[in-house]
Amino acid sequence: MGILSGNPKDEPMHYGEVFGAWSYLLSANGLIAGYQVLTNHTGDEDLRKLLNEAIDQCKQEKREIEALLKENGVALPPAPPERPNACLNDIPAGARINDPEIAAMLSRDTATGLVACSTMIGQAIREDIGLLFGQFHMQKAAFGAKLLRLLKQKGWLIPPPLHLAKGEDC
Repeated sequence: MGILSGNPKDEPMHYGEVFGAWSYLLSANGLIAGYQVLTNHTGDEDLRKLLNEAIDQCKQEKREIEALLKENGVALPPAPPERPNACLNDIPAGARINDPEIAAMLSRDTATGLVACSTMIGQAIREDIGLLFGQFHMQKAAFGAKLLRLLKQKGWLIPPPLHLAKGEDC
């Protein structure tokens, strides 16, 4: 049996796994702070609930990746401080981020997270790491479906130009 043929947790991480997990954690730290700021800007209660769900999901992922990196002797990336709550009315109208803009940012981040998880799944040779990011991927996909429903319900979805096939009769 070789070095990579036992309990995955006893196997060393390769450089891609270390860099991917470390980068993912750095991004999660930034998203938590960013979403905390965005909750201060949103006036839509449904969007606020999704932002809080995204924060909770990021914090859960953060705990799991921190544990993985610590177990493998990898220094953790810096994390910004928690952001305070603010009253929406205290933010000047011209400085506010609008709800459709917040929803678009959340959608972009969710799509980016799906790609990051897929990348880690594809490059991981430790089964536990691949499965961990597979779990994150499934959670993000479910969250993305909720977000898409909200975007459609609120009229915030901006689809790309639709391709309508033209027949020869047209």
